Amino acid sequence: MSNEIRVRFAPSPTGYLHVGGLRTALYNYLYARKVGGKFILRIEDTDRTRYVEGAVENLINSLKEVGLDFDEGPEVGGNFGPYFQSERTELYQKHAKELLEADKAYRCFCTPEDLQKMREERQAQGLDTRYDGRCRKLTEEEIKAKIAAGEPFVIREKLPPEGEIFFYDLVREKVTFPWDMVDDQVLIKSDGYPTYHFANVIDDHYMQISHVIRGEEWLSSVPKHLFLYDAFGWKPPKMAHLPLLLNSDKSKLSKRQGDVAVEDYLAKGYIPHALVNFVALLGWHAKGDQELFEMDELIKAFSLKRINKAGAVFDVEKLQWMNSHYMKNMKLTDIADLAKPFVEKAGYDISENKKYLAAVRFARERVSLLTQLAEEIKPFYITPEISAEYTELSEEENSQNIFNFWAEKLAEKDVWQEDEINALIKETTTATGAKGKNLYFPIRLALFGTVHGPEIPLIIGLIGTKEAIKRFRNLIK
Repeated sequence: MSNEIRVRFAPSPTGYLHVGGLRTALYNYLYARKVGGKFILRIEDTDRTRYVEGAVENLINSLKEVGLDFDEGPEVGGNFGPYFQSERTELYQKHAKELLEADKAYRCFCTPEDLQKMREERQAQGLDTRYDGRCRKLTEEEIKAKIAAGEPFVIREKLPPEGEIFFYDLVREKVTFPWDMVDDQVLIKSDGYPTYHFANVIDDHYMQISHVIRGEEWLSSVPKHLFLYDAFGWKPPKMAHLPLLLNSDKSKLSKRQGDVAVEDYLAKGYIPHALVNFVALLGWHAKGDQELFEMDELIKAFSLKRINKAGAVFDVEKLQWMNSHYMKNMKLTDIADLAKPFVEKAGYDISENKKYLAAVRFARERVSLLTQLAEEIKPFYITPEISAEYTELSEEENSQNIFNFWAEKLAEKDVWQEDEINALIKETTTATGAKGKNLYFPIRLALFGTVHGPEIPLIIGLIGTKEAIKRFRNLIK
């Protein structure tokens, strides 16, 4: 095995990229980039019952959208492929046979009904519901007879019945498990496909993975994996198990309490890098109190030693605050590009780039999400409808006088400069007697559909004189 640092993200194609999966991918990516190693994407698609069509493309697109590029994997290739486990089944079968011959594994002929009955019996006796290893006792003759009779079987690893195993985790330090708490894990299912546990170990070895960085939920599986490394005489990779992601009530983050898919957050208008920055801090912290990082800063600051043991709360309010920061501080053209899909979906014609950038410059100071930005610039592109709450204001004599005055004055020339508009505002006070909110509210209401909004010269500059006249006339009774 080489001394190169090689890490992997190995999702199952069961639908979407979970934010927990994004954090796992991100920590692997940051570590690889920090030390000049390789970041590998491997698709663990051996559970055909849970396979979702299009999920692989969805996973890859989500990783690309948040800026996590992988060095090896589907689409990009590499020297350690194939990168789909379903294309590596011969390798798993070969190694399962080796374990059977070495008496490190055994065939289990128990049906799902047998296993359910066994679990119920053990539960009634106050025992744990692990598999009781009954097929370990089958003789060679019994096994041959069952195979000859066509009985389906799985292959299980033959774990030690007593004693304990300990290992060092880069986050948890020394971890100990008694063997009698660990199940004889199924390695090969009756359909011939390997389980996650078996394929995972074999692929990590052959892909020369140096560090396994994954969620805490896999910690209890480590003894099963280390048993296999030992059985094959392989050196195991170093391991780091990441803390759980929690809801605000400290329960495990789940779909029931809100969105957990990366694509859902992106569809809501969160900026990809804001999501990455937020997720990076769910279980890791830099030295000092810095919370806002560009990607190169995250790479530079990242360290496995600074991953926390305690669960991390997924605080949506903090994510929104972070997103708002990026909305206001990113390069204007970058925000405009990110907002384009949402704006185009809303049906606005943004072909005039100067106008679009000016609209985005105004809107981004007032919103937290890209979807809100698309809504905020709507009056620059579509004649606003006056809501019921403003009907009375629009019909007041003062308002009608202002609408008439502006419609007539604006018609005197095609293009108005900012200083000319400001002069016209002062002239309106002289002509109508209106000032303060009695002056500004009706003008802004006619032009922007609400009494609060941008400066009046900006609105007219962006919508044009003809559209401004039209909007005043629409409200003249």
